[in-house]
Amino acid sequence: MAEARAGGAPTVLRVILGKRLHHLREKAGFSYEQAARALDVTHATVRRMEKAEVGLRIPYVEKLLGLYGVPQAEADAFVDLAREGNQPGWWHRYRDVLPSWFSAFVSLEAEAGTIRAYEPHYVPGLLQTEEYARAVLRAGSPHASAAETERAVALRLERQALLCRPGAPLLWVVMDETVLRRPIGGADVMRAQLERLVAACELPYVRLQIMPFTAGPHPAMYGPFHIFRFQIQELPDVVFTESLVGAAYLDDRDDVSVFLEALDRMCAQASPAHSTAAILDGIRKEI
Repeated sequence: MAEARAGGAPTVLRVILGKRLHHLREKAGFSYEQAARALDVTHATVRRMEKAEVGLRIPYVEKLLGLYGVPQAEADAFVDLAREGNQPGWWHRYRDVLPSWFSAFVSLEAEAGTIRAYEPHYVPGLLQTEEYARAVLRAGSPHASAAETERAVALRLERQALLCRPGAPLLWVVMDETVLRRPIGGADVMRAQLERLVAACELPYVRLQIMPFTAGPHPAMYGPFHIFRFQIQELPDVVFTESLVGAAYLDDRDDVSVFLEALDRMCAQASPAHSTAAILDGIRKEI
C-alpha cells in the first residue's frame, strides 16, 4: 500500500475480493492485458480492481469469473460478496469530517483481529473519554467549527463500539509516560481519562503497557504507528503511520517486520501489563 491522501478508502472486504480476483486470474493463466480485452477496457482498470482502488463493477466481475473458469456456485457467492463490498462502511456517514486518508484506518480497525500500537502523544482513540477526545480534536483542528468538532467526537465514540462487540479484537498498546502526564483538557478530564484506562486494563482483550521515562531510548522514538493483523488469510499485516497532511499504509512483509520487531522490543522494555493499572492509579492521584 502507499501513501493515502485523497479518494474514498475501500472496505476490507473489497480488498480481499480484489486479491482473490488477482489469484484467480493468475491461476487461470491470464495476463492483465488478456483480461482487459475480454472486458473491452484498459489493463489499468483490471489492475485497479484487483488493488481495490475502484469499486467492483458487477458485470465486469461476472465476466471475469466466467473467463477464469470459476464454477457457477462459487461465482454466485463471489458476486454476492462483491455487492456487499461495494457498500460504504458505516463511517461513510461521517465523510464530512473524516479525512479521506483516515477512512482506510477506520476500515482496517473495524475488521482487524489484533491491533497493536505505539502512542507517544495521546491516549488511543479507542480508549478516549468523550471530553478527552474533544480536547484532542480541538487542538488538532483549531479552525474547525464547534459543529464539526462534535461530529468528529461522535465518530470517535462510535469507533469504540467495536470493543464491546462479541469477538472484539485484541488491543495491545504501548504508551509513553508522556501521554499520561501531558495535561489535556484540564485536571478533571485527565483524572477521568486515567480512570477509563484503569477500567480498560480489566478487559480481557485490552493489554496496556507504559514506557516509563526511566526506560531511556527505545526503537520507536520517531513517532506513533499501528499494526493491524487479520484473521482472514488473504490479508497481510498492515502498518499505519501518519503525518499532518496524510498517512502511509504499508503491507510489504519486510517493512512490516521492521515495525513488528521494534514493537516487540518495546514491549519487553516497557512496564509489564499487570502493573499498568497501579501505574495509572498512581499518576491519577498526583493530579
